[in-house]
Amino acid sequence: MGWVHTTNAKIARSPVGRWFQLDGSGHPKERKGSYFFTELRAGVAAFFAMAYIIAVNSSILSDTGGTCVCNGGLDDPVCDVNEDYLLCVAEVKRDLVTATAAISALSSFCMGLFANLPVSLAPGMGLNAYFAYTVVGYHGTGIVPYSVALTAIFVEGWVFFFLALFGMRQWLARAIPRSIKLATSVGIGLFLTLIGFTYSEGIGLLTGAQDTPLVLAGCPSSALDPVTGLCPDGAKMRNPTMWIGIFCGGVLTVILMMYRVKGAIIAGILLVSIISWPRTTSVTYFPYTTVGDDAFDFFKQVVDFHKISKTLNVQRWDVSEYGGQFGLAFITFLYVDILDCTGTLYSMARFANVIDPVTEDFEGSTIAYMVDAISISIGSLLGCSPVTAFIESGAGISEGGRTGLTSMTTGICFFISIFFAPIFASIPPWATGCVLVLVGSMMMMAVTEINWRYLGDAIPAFVTICVMPFTYSIANGLIGGILLYVALNSVVWLVEKASGGRIVPPNKSEKDVFTWKFGGFLPPWMKRLSRGKKDFWREDTPITTESTSDVPEEKMAKTGSGDSAKGHPETAALHDQEKSA
Repeated sequence: MGWVHTTNAKIARSPVGRWFQLDGSGHPKERKGSYFFTELRAGVAAFFAMAYIIAVNSSILSDTGGTCVCNGGLDDPVCDVNEDYLLCVAEVKRDLVTATAAISALSSFCMGLFANLPVSLAPGMGLNAYFAYTVVGYHGTGIVPYSVALTAIFVEGWVFFFLALFGMRQWLARAIPRSIKLATSVGIGLFLTLIGFTYSEGIGLLTGAQDTPLVLAGCPSSALDPVTGLCPDGAKMRNPTMWIGIFCGGVLTVILMMYRVKGAIIAGILLVSIISWPRTTSVTYFPYTTVGDDAFDFFKQVVDFHKISKTLNVQRWDVSEYGGQFGLAFITFLYVDILDCTGTLYSMARFANVIDPVTEDFEGSTIAYMVDAISISIGSLLGCSPVTAFIESGAGISEGGRTGLTSMTTGICFFISIFFAPIFASIPPWATGCVLVLVGSMMMMAVTEINWRYLGDAIPAFVTICVMPFTYSIANGLIGGILLYVALNSVVWLVEKASGGRIVPPNKSEKDVFTWKFGGFLPPWMKRLSRGKKDFWREDTPITTESTSDVPEEKMAKTGSGDSAKGHPETAALHDQEKSA
């Protein structure tokens, strides 16, 4: 494979290598272990880890009904059986397959090209569920219509753009208490898990009840009591699609992930889908109905570019009729996005080892946030919920991705998937239900990092985690956790000040350090501009701290970038792992 190393070296020495700071490019901040073909392989791995979002996101968002109008009358107020409405919803789902793939391709490619980060973007899990089931509601039964909610997202994206431009978005994210940020990830994971257990977007393991909040289900949807929505006792846990989803989409996927098989999640989804596609079986996704015939006719096209017809540029700008609801949706998306999107981007940047331990910021953060913000607004024009950095980008980083070439490759793969819309639009909910559970389990890992030793950190975090799934709302969990954190720690601070420091909790020293002062308020580019730096958009050249009298110039030139890694144990450990690999 000598030609691989030769090609890697040639590209590293080219302007492309210097732009992306590849290993051997001679850039002052070249990223050790980053090679062209490694970046391409990492981008493909990230795509296979993220590809499920095309089916899952379109399925969740289509539950809102999109721009379809329900005329079911008193007998069918939410149009659960209205054929005309369901045909319209099927068309909306196909639109959203194209929209999800398109915005994921554009945003991921731009993140890599301009921010040089191995982090890919797509409509965020959790935010799409909040958009579908809290803001717009099932078949449009929420607080605002679909078109008004998209308008709120469009405006929110531009507000984020200016917050990022002037550094306020980064500051707001860093000002949130650490325990709340960690708890947000865990709470969203439980929220997704609950959705994965439902009928509309999962395997149908749970349903709502009257005597208890939830009750075991697992019967075919046709067997549900039309009045109570419950499963008869004799039919519980007898739905064949549920068992196919559990074993083929859940257990098998986990086993493949245990052996680190690339694309394990998409493999599980495809297996369940293939089992569910034949029309002659009892588990078919294409029953012999008007809706089933329409879905099967689209599925048979296999390769086709589906033109967006019902969700493209449907924003409603005359929001006077929904003034209060529009404001509520806008503010809610604003603070949910600040925590969810920003927290994910920080965690991925930390995983890629590009976080500055002093400022708690990462290289190219302002550009990364602006790309994210513009992608949010463009995504809303296509009909999608807010776009965010994806946790599954970690699959590419684990494969050695260190630069923007990784996310650019992922973006190209998403672009190719646009032409396979008939396949992605025909994936049943029981094929993706266990994926939501698996994503939820991955997001639970942050629970071990919460400071459970000090109650002032632990209880607000616990409330945040529990309220999100139990109230079916991310916003409620954030409000509860933040307000409780402020209340508890304000009382402790007031008592300590009033007593002259004599009355404090015995283990207050174990509290997470919290301060709003993180590397200043202004973004780096404004600081460089204030110093009179003409090319203020370029980062400062690293300054070597070793004495020139003790270290020869040749040695300093060779080890300039390596010294910074030796100063941080985590970075040095990562370099050692790369060398051994």
